[in-house]
Amino acid sequence: MNPDRLHAIVEHGFTERQARFLDLVMRHAGVCVPRQYAQVAGIAQGAKCNAFFDRLVRRGHARAIECIHNRARLYLVHSRLLYHAIGEPSSRYRRAMSPRLALERVMLLDAMLSTPVDQWLTTPAEKVAALPLTTDMKSPDGFPIGLQADGRIVVLYLAPEPWPDALRTFLRAHASLLQSVPQWTLRIVLPRRFGHAHDDYQRAVHEELESSLSAALITDLKRYFECRRDIHVAGDPQADDVFRAGHRRFSTPRFDDLYRRWIKHGDEAFDNPSSVAITEALESGAGRVESFVLPHSYRHLSPLVGQSRSNADEVEKGDQRGDTTRRHSQPRASTPWRSHERPVVM
Repeated sequence: MNPDRLHAIVEHGFTERQARFLDLVMRHAGVCVPRQYAQVAGIAQGAKCNAFFDRLVRRGHARAIECIHNRARLYLVHSRLLYHAIGEPSSRYRRAMSPRLALERVMLLDAMLSTPVDQWLTTPAEKVAALPLTTDMKSPDGFPIGLQADGRIVVLYLAPEPWPDALRTFLRAHASLLQSVPQWTLRIVLPRRFGHAHDDYQRAVHEELESSLSAALITDLKRYFECRRDIHVAGDPQADDVFRAGHRRFSTPRFDDLYRRWIKHGDEAFDNPSSVAITEALESGAGRVESFVLPHSYRHLSPLVGQSRSNADEVEKGDQRGDTTRRHSQPRASTPWRSHERPVVM
């Protein structure tokens, strides 16, 4: 953690452990729940924890948002004074946000707290300065990247849905980075309600990082994609035969995703992120792929995703009042990926 940012927060009357937590929240989420502070501070969730958040609200640094039946509170840290202290007075994290985004940011903070790293890289400038290339780091919604003491980087991914389509895009964007660093860990974090999707995410990682497309396969795919695109054009029995054969062969999530990319980007979609460097890294242990299922339930925060209009409005209004105001099954336990039956260290 940057000592200058920490000192600047402490200057506003906070202890060092309170400052560490506020820095983490303001740089990565903007919203939090009390148990997260208790975890960072190493204290029981009780009087001390409640006193800290009461003080934040009383001094106008945060707003408390009631959840259903008063079972929980979510806190939006919006103080321009504190964001200015860490050098980010215009941070998007202090702005109004949708209820769904608020919930995702709470989960992202949990994902980070479950991941042992020495430093988190958040902004594009931090990533460019510390890493060998930018990949998609200019994306304002990119996930943080962690640095460990031994030089290993940790690429964090929070699953936003039970199907891994977005993960495939994420892997393609970060493949060059994985090829360029000596040690890396891809850590995929699943909310508990998506724990059943573990196998689908594992399959997507293998297909994107370790299974390249041969020239012959690409040729067959292009013929099938062309026929699929033109399926409503009548008068070509041969194209219909190609489509039916291709449909039987290529009706999988991987090729459905590839078809959508081909429609948008043309033959560029066939560029595959898998490489010898990534495969060798996974074989040697220099590259690791981990999965982690968040242990917490977020059902008590359900009003934030649309079940209670009044409470949702509280999040939507956010800082506008100023600083003075697909299938279901049992979730899996946290477990490492296995690729070709190779055990991977968590």
